[in-house]
Amino acid sequence: MARLSLLLAPLFAVLPLVSAFPAQLPARATAPALPVDDPFYIPPEGFESSAPGTILRHRTPPNPIAALGFAKVNIQAAHQILYRTSDSSGNAIATVSTILIPHNADYSKLLSYQVAEDAADPNCAPSYALQLEAAHDGILGLVIPQVELLFFGAALNKGWVVTVPDHLGPKAAFLANNLSGQAVLDNIRAALASSSFTNITSDPTIALWGYSGGSLASGFAAELHPTYAPELNIVGAALGGTVPKIRPVIDAVNKGLFVGLVPSGIQGLANEYPDIQQLINDGLKPSKRADFNKTQNPCLSGDILQYLGQDIYDYTNDRNIFDQPAAVKVMDANAMGQHVPKIPLLVYKSVGDEISPVNDTDALVETYCNAGASVEYKRDELSEHASLEITGSADGLLWIMDRMNNKPVQQGCTKSTAVTGLADPKALLALGDEILTLLKAILAGPIGPGVVG
Repeated sequence: MARLSLLLAPLFAVLPLVSAFPAQLPARATAPALPVDDPFYIPPEGFESSAPGTILRHRTPPNPIAALGFAKVNIQAAHQILYRTSDSSGNAIATVSTILIPHNADYSKLLSYQVAEDAADPNCAPSYALQLEAAHDGILGLVIPQVELLFFGAALNKGWVVTVPDHLGPKAAFLANNLSGQAVLDNIRAALASSSFTNITSDPTIALWGYSGGSLASGFAAELHPTYAPELNIVGAALGGTVPKIRPVIDAVNKGLFVGLVPSGIQGLANEYPDIQQLINDGLKPSKRADFNKTQNPCLSGDILQYLGQDIYDYTNDRNIFDQPAAVKVMDANAMGQHVPKIPLLVYKSVGDEISPVNDTDALVETYCNAGASVEYKRDELSEHASLEITGSADGLLWIMDRMNNKPVQQGCTKSTAVTGLADPKALLALGDEILTLLKAILAGPIGPGVVG
């Protein structure tokens, strides 16, 4: 449970300060409609014939963008876009992105930030979670995408336009990573097509960033970019807490804090692949079926609490269920390293990561490097998976700043291992900027460069 507090550390850090300024909190709003009940998320008839990235409709979000779900964020504008993308089989689907415009925006810089949605319920989508009074799965249900404002909020404060896609698609296909990568690339295409109402320039400098589940979407976008969307001017991707392979995660997290990722991930794949749904139908013990099916409703923190410490194999008739051909085929299809990114990468990873073993990331980076990719690989010793999302974000932000400012990338690969990335004074300052931006958002201060209030 101590590590759970690390997962929620940004939230716990700011709540005492929020309580000191009650006058800053906005009046309560009506909760927005859940995605499964909102007609905006349903694509128009015939959308399948449109090109990937086509804008199908757009709107201002029903409720304002909020910090931690309760404090209206003072930005210049926000837009939701329903756009056409593709599923794992290449079929047309539609999903939503949220485009955030800071005050004094630099419309020539676009960051696509992928949150760790990590859930099999469409109502956990970031387009919903980022809104004021979003409420689903209890008080902590949507805390992860809401807390990630700590990271992309700092990007907004630098003036960059930020787009946050619902990269799991309309069925919440968690771990269907090819789908996620395509959804990320098509969300950028949609952002470029939105200039008439967002003012994004026609050829902005574009970067990707994501941690854990967000790194999967970002990493697959980087791998698919040369073939799926080669026209996009993406200058780099920062990937934190990488999860190159699915199968090792199951045994790594079993009986521990994060075992809830297994039922949600398997159900997420079942949402996309009928063979995995059949595997569940045939392989679950009848007495455990209802308990397993609960993962269709919670978000990430709900899954963590629901399955805390359980043995996932107690749910199955066969302890080798995840080694059956149907499971292996799907997990292999959604493993990283199948294609080599042409854009430069920053990869940062905890040596003690208890969700995805560091040796899997070591091997992935070696695969990329042997094939000619440019990768800066930073391993961190004084962390684990949850804490590195916070402490490692400084490296991610600094690296993306260099890419946005057109600083040349060192060609080839570098690898380093440090006790902690925060030993670098620049990283400490960057982390401080992130925290101050989140506090600014909570206290309704304007977000963007050169603005005060």
